[in-house]
Amino acid sequence: MRILVVATAVLALTVAAAQAQMGGGGRRHSNDSQKADNQPKVDDKAYKAALERIPEPKEKYDPWGGARPSGSATKPK
Repeated sequence: MRILVVATAVLALTVAAAQAQMGGGGRRHSNDSQKADNQPKVDDKAYKAALERIPEPKEKYDPWGGARPSGSATKPK
């Protein structure tokens, strides 16, 4: 009897985990999908406008600049 209860509990936990990974069948209303279609157009315009406001850098950015010596200290092959 104890084995049956443990097996049932393990099976229930496995099924619950699998259902959580699959998305679980959420219901969507028709009004929500119409609003979602309009939203990316507005966000796309704002994104492009924000990119245009970013100034161009005067020199190229070197993320490893502080970790290695300057270019004059290295010896060419």
